[in-house]
Amino acid sequence: MGMSFKSSSHEPLTSMNALLNRRTFLQQTVNGLGSIAFLDLLARDQLLAASNPIRPLIDPARPFAARQPHFAPKAKRVVMVFCSGALSHVDTFDYKPALFKYHDQPMPGGNVVTFQGEQGNLIKPLRDFKPRGQSGKMTSDLLPKLGACADDFFFFHGMTSKTNTHGPGETFMSTGQTLEGFPSAGAWVNYALGTENENLPSYIAIPDPRGNPQAAGNNWSAAFLPAAYQGTAFNAENPIRFLARPDGISASTDRATADFLKRLNERHLKKFPGDSELAARIASYELAAKMQMTVPSLTDLSSEPAHVLKMYGADDPTNAVKAGYARNCILARRLCEQGVRFVQVFNGAYAMGEGVGNWDGHKTIATQYPGHAEILDQPTAALFLDLKQRGLLADTLFVFCTEFGRMPTFQKGASGRDHNPSGFTCILAGAGVQTGAKHHGETDEFGWKAAVDVTSVYEFHATILHLLGLDHEKLSYYHNGLERRLTDVHGHVIQSALS
Repeated sequence: MGMSFKSSSHEPLTSMNALLNRRTFLQQTVNGLGSIAFLDLLARDQLLAASNPIRPLIDPARPFAARQPHFAPKAKRVVMVFCSGALSHVDTFDYKPALFKYHDQPMPGGNVVTFQGEQGNLIKPLRDFKPRGQSGKMTSDLLPKLGACADDFFFFHGMTSKTNTHGPGETFMSTGQTLEGFPSAGAWVNYALGTENENLPSYIAIPDPRGNPQAAGNNWSAAFLPAAYQGTAFNAENPIRFLARPDGISASTDRATADFLKRLNERHLKKFPGDSELAARIASYELAAKMQMTVPSLTDLSSEPAHVLKMYGADDPTNAVKAGYARNCILARRLCEQGVRFVQVFNGAYAMGEGVGNWDGHKTIATQYPGHAEILDQPTAALFLDLKQRGLLADTLFVFCTEFGRMPTFQKGASGRDHNPSGFTCILAGAGVQTGAKHHGETDEFGWKAAVDVTSVYEFHATILHLLGLDHEKLSYYHNGLERRLTDVHGHVIQSALS
């Protein structure tokens, strides 16, 4: 008996009839088979993103154990200094003589409207620029101590972002996505490589002494990666909470309780050997117990010599925030010495208000930026030089970044610079990185837009992963039907940055 398909108005469903037509059905089938064959050819030629992903082999009972990279790495660990609030490139590392020449004149080409509205005139940098080191790299007197390290830095002057808003901007720089819910770069590295020290977390985020950045935990989230690979957040002033033994419980009782719990867990694991979640939970408990012994001594800086405290500015009696940030930088160096894989140091906090505790200089940049520079410059330069003089820089990648740049103009009716995702500067240094103050990319003559070798965050991340021995196209995680990766489906390694 034949069947007919009709709508409620008794008209034939032409699209359904077309599908049931033998000729159309065969045609669609052939097209589908052709598409499958085409995808197979692309995969064979490795032209599909993550067509052959490399999965790290993870033992659930030892989720933090060190794992092999995809190829021989130049760097074993990362120290990332993140300037929250969008550090102005035109006032620090991106020298633009035209800003001095055309100071207080309109931008050629007419009015410009950006994040907070219409822009006023071009404004020269807050401080003079001077040549630094043997390279003669021009950097600003706003950050003279970091400028003095220029010969060891590689500058990405053509950086761009996909957003002009702080929260998504921080999230994009940290995770490669503007939306929440994606793993941070540190979590990807942690997932891929594990750690050389099983007594400490392999990924540690160090918030500014003034508070968290605007995107807060999104900057160190593991998202859909296993939760074990998220960053553990603490700093020199606020160590990890709840590690101390409760009052009224002796050390022997505490140890006996932990040993008893361990025996129970091991007995249960023998009964259910395939329970990977239980194995991971046991490993987390064991790490927490080890941290009770290691973290207190790690965050106690009383053993640091006086000359080291002075070098970082941690003994500054006149600037408590600078001293606190300096102690965070010393903590970062100590974590590197202990083999922690990824250390993320934040300079700048959000909750204090626009530009008060971070680099978001919209209204009164000339009075705000010198104070922020005083906090950032000496401790960060000391961290870099300390890593170098102790030999740690030989296998440590130093990253200096921010979420986007700032305009070369002042906002109309204000004395500050608006957000600028069209051009800004980030820095790499250390293991496997070119020295001599070389650079990749350039902004235009005013520092407004990237004009030469325009560089995205994807390229920046791809280069960082490459230096760690990781192929950014192969490091992926299957989630919700997609092979997800730090660089999404974009990016390539900036070869000129490699030594």
